[in-house]
Amino acid sequence: MPRNRTTRSWAGALALALGALTLATGCGGDSSAAGSGGKTVLRYTWWGNPDRAERTDKAVKLFEKKHPGVRVQTSFAGFDSYKQKLATQAAGGDAPDVMQLDYRQIDQYARGGVLLDLDKQRRQLDTSDMDKELLRTGRVDDTLYAIPQGRGAMTLVYDARLWRKAGIKAPRPGWSWSEWADAVRTVAQRTGKAGATDPGQSEDAFEVWLRGRGKALYTKDGAPGFTAGDLAAYWTFTDRLRRAGAVSTAEQTTQLDGTVENTPLGRGTAASDINWDAPASGYEPMLGDDVRLAPMPAGEDGTPGQYFKPSMFVGAAADTAHPDEAAELIDFLVNDPEAAKILGANRGLPVNDTLRAELEPKLTGFDRTIADYQDSIKHAVSAPPQAPPAGDISLQTTFQRDYDQVSYGHLSPREAAEDYLTELKAELR
Repeated sequence: MPRNRTTRSWAGALALALGALTLATGCGGDSSAAGSGGKTVLRYTWWGNPDRAERTDKAVKLFEKKHPGVRVQTSFAGFDSYKQKLATQAAGGDAPDVMQLDYRQIDQYARGGVLLDLDKQRRQLDTSDMDKELLRTGRVDDTLYAIPQGRGAMTLVYDARLWRKAGIKAPRPGWSWSEWADAVRTVAQRTGKAGATDPGQSEDAFEVWLRGRGKALYTKDGAPGFTAGDLAAYWTFTDRLRRAGAVSTAEQTTQLDGTVENTPLGRGTAASDINWDAPASGYEPMLGDDVRLAPMPAGEDGTPGQYFKPSMFVGAAADTAHPDEAAELIDFLVNDPEAAKILGANRGLPVNDTLRAELEPKLTGFDRTIADYQDSIKHAVSAPPQAPPAGDISLQTTFQRDYDQVSYGHLSPREAAEDYLTELKAELR
């Protein structure tokens, strides 16, 4: 987990990226037709794992077959490396023609002039059959800059064997955070393993906890939607569980690096983890048939905190030389029935309502697990929030770092919460 202090502005973040990283696109040159047999060349980049890469390459080959005048150069990396590389490319005016984007990048890249206005590409890009609530999340100042490429949801991923051993029933939609706490305490007492990864380090989990209390991470105008008291209450809750041995230790939690392999659940030292449903597929090689997905806890009064979130977006570079072809590739990725079959639920379930309805009955393996999970919670979710404001992308690391101070006993939950709110407000200025 990074320990450096975060930068304080978009320009600062890009300057840091330029100074710290060597530009290595992995895509080769600009997106001109030179040296490509007269074809238009698009650069398309994304983050993911080898399974996603294999599926994406198959889909891209199909796109090229249907668009013989276009060649697509592809590259991918792990999420952390991808974020750094894309920031470097954007800062250097060399953003790829088509790029995968995280929820937290939309506002920053749109306001930074990196992303193409997709409202101007309506002839090539059809959004008429997409989930309107999810589509709204790709807008900034009422302009469409990114298309959700999949629908995901947060989940409690758990080892069913350990939960059975502890005598814990499968969680149901609407269970509360206090019921979750009781469950992980019981699992820890009866199995000798932590009941869960400590969620105190997760801004995503904190957002679900907040929403269950009728609050939000950010207001509609991009200001903090919670107080230091709210965050102190959350960190006090998780701190007490850690001190009781119900969740992972500080040493285990600080090993988190964004991969499932390095979570306590992945290392075999905990019985559950809070994660997003699509990445949870990574637990299957380790836990096999014992992997289960459970709904996130709700507020004590039953208010749902979780929501269907765009698992990722796809957008185009504002300065691409081929906006029409870039929009056609985006349209293909989100609307083509054959592409949907190839991509499956690896990026989340399709946001195209028709494709999702056609695809779900045919899913197998963990794709089927994700579809069943999302179907089980569809009546226990609330509308998704708008994309976080520029500056939020670095705050997840700040959130983790400040909670580390609580975990190691250097600060009280209240002191750490006040520090975080101060840094959050400075980051958003």
